[in-house]
Amino acid sequence: MARLPLIDPETTSGDIRASFDRMPVKLNIFRMMAHAEANMIPAMRLGNSILHKQKLSAVNRELLILQAAQLEGGAYEWRQHVPIALGVGCTQGQVDAVERTEYDSAALSEAERVLLKFGREIVENVRVPEATFAAARKHFSDQEIVEAIVALGFYMMMARLTEATETDLDPAAGMKVYDGGKK
Repeated sequence: MARLPLIDPETTSGDIRASFDRMPVKLNIFRMMAHAEANMIPAMRLGNSILHKQKLSAVNRELLILQAAQLEGGAYEWRQHVPIALGVGCTQGQVDAVERTEYDSAALSEAERVLLKFGREIVENVRVPEATFAAARKHFSDQEIVEAIVALGFYMMMARLTEATETDLDPAAGMKVYDGGKK
């Protein structure tokens, strides 16, 4: 049971109500985030831009989101993003490699291995060793590198939100929520 009550979308008003009204599924993570009224809409816009507007490929983005969830113990994000990862083209082998932190897995391409090693440094150590950063630059543009950092940071924040508040897990909404954000 969540440590804070989930906001009932029907009791909200203004921009937050309009945001809930557009959601195909009113996930508990958003109902928890609604406590931070001034932050909910900007956070949702950032999350949507990560999911739908980055140059970083959907597969690479989802591998990083799963990595952040796995390393941070974000059960909520893991549950929601495994179906999205599979829906945008990740293989079960890639998902399994991230879950086991096997970043040298044959299921991953060379670029994905480099990206996940880069991501692990960001999550675990904040600073990235020069050799790891240089390897990432061989495979990814400056824009993609910064987008990777932003995606990791956002999903680290979301894992902290759901884990600290013990937000109740929803059934995986998968591509229904993902596709709903494209509008």
